Amino acid sequence: MRTMSNEASVVMSATTTMPSRAKVGMASLIFMESAFFAAFLVTYLYYIGKSPDGPQPLDCLELGPVLFNSACLIASSVTVVFAVKSLARGAVGAFRLWMVVTILLGLEFLVGTGIEWRGLIEGKGLTLQSNAFGTTYYALVGFHAFHVAIGLLMLFGMLLLSLCGCINPKRDHMRVDIATWYWHFVDVVWIFVFTLVYIIGKVPQGGSL
Repeated sequence: MRTMSNEASVVMSATTTMPSRAKVGMASLIFMESAFFAAFLVTYLYYIGKSPDGPQPLDCLELGPVLFNSACLIASSVTVVFAVKSLARGAVGAFRLWMVVTILLGLEFLVGTGIEWRGLIEGKGLTLQSNAFGTTYYALVGFHAFHVAIGLLMLFGMLLLSLCGCINPKRDHMRVDIATWYWHFVDVVWIFVFTLVYIIGKVPQGGSL
């Protein structure tokens, strides 16, 4: 009888330590998206220096505005943590405030990217068809911007649910926390994109396709 009791307790202990389906699902999504981003990053890295004609990174990419946009995006990872912690302690008002700040920081990044692209297209003549650099640049940075937009929709949805009274701090703060993993993922990916495109990629190009 004692043996059966011990076995049952072991099974219950194993069950309680298993990660939730939400965590497994989000982790799987992030792993899958990481594979896509890795493919885009490797492609961009492969084509560095293989655009003999057309605008080049040294001629087009300016670091100043992108640094500001990047700072806003990275800061949004901090503010979303404040939002989750506020919800965990039941401070719904503070949660909403920090979520608004996070969304605004994310929007600034998207708007800043749009302004940068406008300058590249109209001022520098860099388009998707210009050369390999233009194609891979817009594909990689655009793919990331698309994910930022998806993340913003997710954050706005949680804020809207909170304003409608559909989020209960005790019941939902862990779900909200898991959902924000995606936002942290988008921010971390940008560090790799920024490093490759605006630092490693800004080298004199030569050679042929």
